[in-house]
Amino acid sequence: MKLTKVKVYIFFCTTALTLFSYSLLAQAASKISGKIFNLKNDPLSGASVTIEGLSTGTSTDVEGSFVLTVASSKTVTLKVSAVGYKEKTVADIIVASGKTEELNIVLEEASKKLENVVVKSSGARRESVNALIAYQKNTSTVAQVISAEAIRRSPDKNTGEILKRIPGTSIQEGKYLVVRGLSDRYNQAMLNGVLLSSTEPDRKTFSFDIFPAAMIDNMIINKSFIPELSGEWAGGLVQVNTKDVPSTNFLNVQIGTGFNTQTIGKDFYTYRGGKLDWLGIDDGARGLPTGLPTKSRFSDLGSTKAQQNAFGREFENIWSANKNSTNIIPVLNKSFQLSGGLNKRLSTNNKLGAIFAITYNQQNRRTEFQNTLYSFQNNVASVNFDYNNNKYSQDVLWGALGNVTLQLGANHKISFKNLANINSTDYVTHRTGKDFEFNSSLGENIRATELALKSNTFFNTQLSGDHNFTTLQSKLHWYGSFNILDQYIPDQRRLQYNQNPEVTNTPYVALIATSKTSQKSGSRYYGFLNDYIYNTGADVATSFKMFDLNQTVKAGYFFQVKDRLFDSRPFAIYIPAGENPALQTLPAETIFNAENFGNGEDNKFAFNELAGDRFRYVANTILNAGFLQFDNQFSDKLRATWGVRVEDYDQVIGSLKQSDPRHLHTRTTDLLPGFNLTYKVTNSANIRLSGSQTVIRPEFRELSDFQFYDFELGATVAGYRNLVRTKVTNADLRYELYPRAGELFTVGVFYKYFKNPIESYFNAVAGGGSSYNFLNADKAKGFGAELELRKKLDFTEALRNFTFQTNLSYIYNRVESQAAQIKRPMQGQSPYVFNASLQYDIEKLGLNTTLLYNQIGDRILYVGGDNTPPIWEASRPLIDFQIAKKIMKNKGELKLNASDILNQATNYYVDLNQNSTYDKGQDALAIRRKFGTNVSFSFAYNTR
Repeated sequence: MKLTKVKVYIFFCTTALTLFSYSLLAQAASKISGKIFNLKNDPLSGASVTIEGLSTGTSTDVEGSFVLTVASSKTVTLKVSAVGYKEKTVADIIVASGKTEELNIVLEEASKKLENVVVKSSGARRESVNALIAYQKNTSTVAQVISAEAIRRSPDKNTGEILKRIPGTSIQEGKYLVVRGLSDRYNQAMLNGVLLSSTEPDRKTFSFDIFPAAMIDNMIINKSFIPELSGEWAGGLVQVNTKDVPSTNFLNVQIGTGFNTQTIGKDFYTYRGGKLDWLGIDDGARGLPTGLPTKSRFSDLGSTKAQQNAFGREFENIWSANKNSTNIIPVLNKSFQLSGGLNKRLSTNNKLGAIFAITYNQQNRRTEFQNTLYSFQNNVASVNFDYNNNKYSQDVLWGALGNVTLQLGANHKISFKNLANINSTDYVTHRTGKDFEFNSSLGENIRATELALKSNTFFNTQLSGDHNFTTLQSKLHWYGSFNILDQYIPDQRRLQYNQNPEVTNTPYVALIATSKTSQKSGSRYYGFLNDYIYNTGADVATSFKMFDLNQTVKAGYFFQVKDRLFDSRPFAIYIPAGENPALQTLPAETIFNAENFGNGEDNKFAFNELAGDRFRYVANTILNAGFLQFDNQFSDKLRATWGVRVEDYDQVIGSLKQSDPRHLHTRTTDLLPGFNLTYKVTNSANIRLSGSQTVIRPEFRELSDFQFYDFELGATVAGYRNLVRTKVTNADLRYELYPRAGELFTVGVFYKYFKNPIESYFNAVAGGGSSYNFLNADKAKGFGAELELRKKLDFTEALRNFTFQTNLSYIYNRVESQAAQIKRPMQGQSPYVFNASLQYDIEKLGLNTTLLYNQIGDRILYVGGDNTPPIWEASRPLIDFQIAKKIMKNKGELKLNASDILNQATNYYVDLNQNSTYDKGQDALAIRRKFGTNVSFSFAYNTR
């Protein structure tokens, strides 16, 4: 570990201990806080909240929030009432000394004859869980909710890992969401109510691992469309909401460490980078040399070959990695979290609240993976290459959050929210194996290395307001936001050595040829991507009476401008005059020393930058969207949320100049209707029916001419400018049963029709030249069924502290084509998704444990191209475990987490016997990855 890292980590720990010591001396008042909602999940302002037996009380603000100060170490009963709603009593709330108990409460509308409802509870946590389930019960659409409590109880470090617990969802590569068997491109993400864009330059997806779990308050996953939300999705719309202003002052500190079982005690490789690598930031150590032309065509600047080679000598000469032999400390994972909040009353009716947080996670991983590329002739497989790889990565995810809210009376609120984080991976890949490109019979032995840093920076700032006009029975919500997503890949280096097995004791020779454009070996690559996204919008909701019942009409407008600047600078090292064994057999440490570059005419190394506009592009989109939505209560039992959304999408890709051959301009206007019917069979059962039309548009990268050689896949990734948008028709029918507080049972079916679905294709070519690209299929149809169950096991005394939760989804989907007889699922489609969890809680002891299980069915990773069958991902089980224990009067907490306990390999295969299941020895194994088991320990202290 570098000295700088040690100093910073010691600083973090010292800060934590200092704050911890200070908080031991501080005596905070005991409090109860929370939010009040109605059966439509709207916050209730002006609701009365009192403690039984005391004369003091309070009322809720525009967000339905309240705070009450109580005597320490008491068990109290809370009473909540509001005009037009049934009074609710929550008993047995235990308030510890100096602690704040948080709970959310749902009030039912009163009938003409008012009546009280008494709810017995063993604590605030149970009532909050009940309110969470009530939210799902009372929502107007098919949706699932993940609460802060559920996030806290899982070993998940980021939102990507959390999302795999939701019914019908799974995660690809630890961060890309798959909902109802649909690949990641069919999903959409929102942050605090504002639409986000793709986070990856090479695919239409959102990388959910950019949000640390500690910064998330809750997540809502919509599975059916409502017009007030974005219409560009078909699987799931994920609404990520960061932590909001606290009801009371608090300070929380957490430190932790851990390890990966494939990393601890093993050799670990790193290469010399910069002083800020521990932050996922390049400090310039990998930067382009000073004086290098900013324009990417040397010939345009009149440079000679000798001058180009001079530039090649200026780059850092680091092409090999250093081994850190079995030293435990450097490969231990590290985590630190510090968060705090304040709530200050400015006057009788006005208050100011703020929350700030910083989080840091560093994870060291050694990933084993095998990669084999096949080409096919008459359904007979031949091997192009067979590689064994070890990838040593240092992954850093850190960020900061700062939210400030000004409350003006009970009906007006203005919020300023900011989130910034960096998500990076700094890695070394060592490769051995066989390459059959130059020797089709025996193949050549190879040794290869890739050194790279990939750093993503995300920043979001929002200003929003909520205003409740009680006399008009109307609510106004407005917002504006600015997003930045930067991706920087500085000096990605690749070097491969080949050995001819037909000659005894022949040396390994660097794969450096006369080609000026090779990105496979002797290459350096710089990638720069900048996304700038501007959002603004507003909506107005007005309530009125019809059929003597509450009705709502809502209308709004959304405007988004998105600009992308993408530039890449690929460089290649070559030998103009042909082979030079004296140079090509040198080790990686010295092969590209300055003296080994010639003048461009001899048989020494030469340096070249790949020219052409295909390595860069600009893009711009303008989205104008408006909606009209009705929320009608036709009777005590029947509710309908329906309306229409119009989206006008104007896109330019490649170049803004119409004369440029890369220029591609498209504009479409889509009318997107949606309806959701909810029939209340009983007070504890619902039937839901929904239908909608949505769209999925191609992403910038998928339309661009940019081509990039992927070292891990061993093939080129390319776009396709003739892609068109996918139109999706959706239908859902679901039955929901909520037998008692904290329990639920749901079962449903759904149907989807896709016109022109976009899929990722793989085209294998013998002797190199294989590629991955994107194409439209003609159409696809799919239907499925989902089941979810949450059940307390208190029917017997031995199991009274256990809660069991499970969900199962089955999906049948087939692609149809007029040109060919195709009988296969869509790319990314899983036939089933299964999740289960078992929770054990003893609240009085402050002990809780959670055991989690996840598994998906086999799915297509890449569709096959001409004479190439698809590559499938095999099913594998995942088991995670967490145990947590409250200490120090419930203000401290110790946690032990273990994820992917079974550590079974992920297999990707060619299904030669065509049974959609991986059969070892019969199917051709294409990729095999093993990630290891992650074990972590943490200690947290909260003054609240």
